[in-house]
Amino acid sequence: MNYYYKNTIKGFLNDNKKVILKELTFYGGNDPMQLDAWEYEIHFLKRVLVKYKNDTNSIIFEYTIPRLHKRVDVILLIKGIVYVLEFKVGSDIYDQYAVDQVLDYALDLKNFHKESENKYIIPVLIATKAKDTTIDKVLKRRYDNLVYDPICVNGNYVYKAIDNTLSKVGSKKNIDLNKWIKSRYEPTPTIIEAASSLYLNHTVEDITKHEASAKQIDDSVDCLLDIIEYSKKKKRKSICFVTGVPGAGKTLVGLDVAIKQRQKDSSKDNLAVYLSGNGPLVKVLTAALAKDKVDREQIVKHKKYNLTDAKREVKSFIQDVYAYREQMLKKIDLTSVKKGILKVNKKNVLSQKKAGYAEIEHIAIFDEAQRSWNHQKLSSWLERGGSYGNKMKVHNFPMSEAEFLIWSLDLRKDWAVIICLVGGGQEIHDGEAGIGEWIKAITGKFKNWDIYVSGHLTDKEYAEGKVKKLLNDKKNVEYIDKLHLPVSMRSYRSEKLSKFVNHLLDLKIKEAKEIYQSFKTKYPIVLTRNINDAKKWLKKKARGNERYGIIVSSKAERLRPLAIDVKREIEVEHWFLEDKKDLRSSCFLEDVATEFDVQGLELDYACITWDGDLRLVNNKWDFNNFRTNNWQKVNKKENQEYQLNAYRVLLTRARQGMVICVPEGSDDDDTRKPVFYDGVYKYLKKIGLDEI
Repeated sequence: MNYYYKNTIKGFLNDNKKVILKELTFYGGNDPMQLDAWEYEIHFLKRVLVKYKNDTNSIIFEYTIPRLHKRVDVILLIKGIVYVLEFKVGSDIYDQYAVDQVLDYALDLKNFHKESENKYIIPVLIATKAKDTTIDKVLKRRYDNLVYDPICVNGNYVYKAIDNTLSKVGSKKNIDLNKWIKSRYEPTPTIIEAASSLYLNHTVEDITKHEASAKQIDDSVDCLLDIIEYSKKKKRKSICFVTGVPGAGKTLVGLDVAIKQRQKDSSKDNLAVYLSGNGPLVKVLTAALAKDKVDREQIVKHKKYNLTDAKREVKSFIQDVYAYREQMLKKIDLTSVKKGILKVNKKNVLSQKKAGYAEIEHIAIFDEAQRSWNHQKLSSWLERGGSYGNKMKVHNFPMSEAEFLIWSLDLRKDWAVIICLVGGGQEIHDGEAGIGEWIKAITGKFKNWDIYVSGHLTDKEYAEGKVKKLLNDKKNVEYIDKLHLPVSMRSYRSEKLSKFVNHLLDLKIKEAKEIYQSFKTKYPIVLTRNINDAKKWLKKKARGNERYGIIVSSKAERLRPLAIDVKREIEVEHWFLEDKKDLRSSCFLEDVATEFDVQGLELDYACITWDGDLRLVNNKWDFNNFRTNNWQKVNKKENQEYQLNAYRVLLTRARQGMVICVPEGSDDDDTRKPVFYDGVYKYLKKIGLDEI
């Protein structure tokens, strides 16, 4: 149920308080504090709303906002206006957190609720014990999207606030209550919001914007769950490859499968783990889900819950692939490695079991599988003792990362399923093997495994179009269309963003200009040469708890005169999760993130600050790397591709809009000559970006 109580205001006034409370408690429980709040709100609104009691005005209690996994205290539909009411019963201050909260609700309705998209929306924060408000100033600034800044009033002035706003923006066209309640709610969550919602038992339909997105994700998840059940029943070992366009929800598919398996059966017969080589993503998701767990335990069960315990629970099914690999390496008999093979050391396995380590999972979900390390990089890393903190070195390791991870699950005697979530053209690290390494491993040394492949895995961006040849018409291969996600859901303002960025980086100026003109009113991209102007633009654009921040290339080492130090390591979970008052937060605009920090994550608004590592010279990209005191040319084609992909990641992180800051440089600094930046600036101007 997406609400607890609804009625016309006339019907609400006629209903007995006990009848209303009974309906609220039927859906919302009997928490004493909540009951007191509801009693106050009912009594208060019965007094305030008397003058609006005609049949066309309506009231809704506890309307659900699934994307934020919260409920609005009260919605009023009066003369064409949607009032969003947030009560702080007994509060004598207008807390900024509460102001942002009610504004978030209003923005969510405007952006994702179909029947509200063309309505005036006025958020109202009611702190019942606060000081009186000057009513003639209560209607604040309205933005182009018809959402007003929050009105803050105490218990005595609510009706005056409503009167004041109705006189200024009221419409004769009323809002149909049933139509509004049944309206499509089409959110596009960030991956953090999506994971949190799934963890709190919401469905994909609750949290995705488009029916097409929800259906494609559901179809993929259902298909994977069927393969898991079949593999378990028939004692088979299976590997699945899921593909999708950028932002289509591959990570969401992986998390949904992991969470559903966990909810379905937490016994050791269905052990499942979501693994990612994207360390920042794992840190942020772990922190966010652990916080959700703590909040839920305290709200629902009225008891304190330890954050450390919550993180431990989340880590049981979301892990960094490097930590997982380290656990598996500790099960190996190192003497076997010298012979070019891998064998399990049973004593190590037994000691791990006694120490409480998990058994080998039945189901492993590898996000960004194309980023697994090739043999040379993994062997070199282990040679230096990388995974063992330099305490133990593994010499002459015989496998690539993909092969080792398959080997690990192949140790199970009964059944196993590996799910590879595959992105195309997103490799940003040296030594990333691509999806071809997985195919070579599974067809070479693990021929007993069944292979389920997205029909698009044969496209050019995956293993350079060589997948079909690598599979070599194996009989145990099945191509399944449902394992491809064709619709992007990342940017609700413009699903054309990814294509625009591709044209921009491919130097297709005509195509880039044309596609930008088609979405610029919905998704602004502006240009500046001044970092302070960029910061002002971000702060002006973002409202409520909308997230913004500065992101730069990891090679952007000559932005230090702009107070941007790319070498300063950020605490990524705080950068993405803390509020704008926290110095570690992205919104504080002091610490910057690189492509490695933000890949797979999103901001609402972003400032991309461009450095001399990627220049435009004679209509061609010029790649550079800063060493000691000078820029040096990057000539290796593979490294040039990594650098271009870094900017591809940066330019696709913002959900609602971005500002690109291209510094002017300095004639007095040979490492920041204006010529390093002018080519990019002029190019972006030609594409049609407006300068602020």
